[in-house]
Amino acid sequence: MARWRRSGAPDASVYRITGARRGLAEDVRGRQRRYVISMLIRTAAVLLTFVLWDLSRPLAVATLVVGTVMPYIAVVIANAGRENSPAMPSTFITSASRSALPPATDSVPETNRQREQAR
Repeated sequence: MARWRRSGAPDASVYRITGARRGLAEDVRGRQRRYVISMLIRTAAVLLTFVLWDLSRPLAVATLVVGTVMPYIAVVIANAGRENSPAMPSTFITSASRSALPPATDSVPETNRQREQAR
């Protein structure tokens, strides 16, 4: 949604609603990005297994375990549902911001009518 100035050029400022959730397309794009990153880590771990097999067998086994477990972790991360919308700020005042008026005193100022009647 573009805002237009009177000159016909689009306004560059973007307004975002604070309490609104991210759009579905943006959410799916983020999930895909997380999945691809996880699978790249898994691929690197499997390739490192082959490179390290003759050099350091315990490290190669560790990278093999990471490469084996990573698909499960990647799917769980990618399929994690949409995040909850952030909590909206409360519109209610939780504590009393104003105390009650103090009790009236006996010295009440005279009104103009009382002054006129006294004359």
